Amino acid sequence: QVLLVESGGGLVQAGGSLRLSCAASGGTGSIHGMGWFRQAPGKEREFVAAISWSGGIKYYADSVKGRFTISRDNAKNTGYLQMNSLKPEDTAVYYCSADRQWPMRRDGMNDYWGQGAQVTVSS
Repeated sequence: QVLLVESGGGLVQAGGSLRLSCAASGGTGSIHGMGWFRQAPGKEREFVAAISWSGGIKYYADSVKGRFTISRDNAKNTGYLQMNSLKPEDTAVYYCSADRQWPMRRDGMNDYWGQGAQVTVSS
């Protein structure tokens, strides 16, 4: 069983930056991909970004391309989401996710989930 713990959320003004971290523990040898999803109030959870655990292949939702960067540090079993040029519409609870397969699923039916981190962007 893999445990994911997010950190780094908070309140930031529009145009600002935040970095989320996702520390994985437990059966991390089974992870082939790590990603981020978000859920805004009254909306469904949506895919944000994903990265392959071994090769560094990345893909992003169109809404965050050019502003967000996903990365990972295998030695630390930790993934990151650097968020720049934040907009009020980026306000959501951000969830770290991991899969035993690659590519990662974008439909939310992933294997492991963190508890979520609130990101609030004020205008």
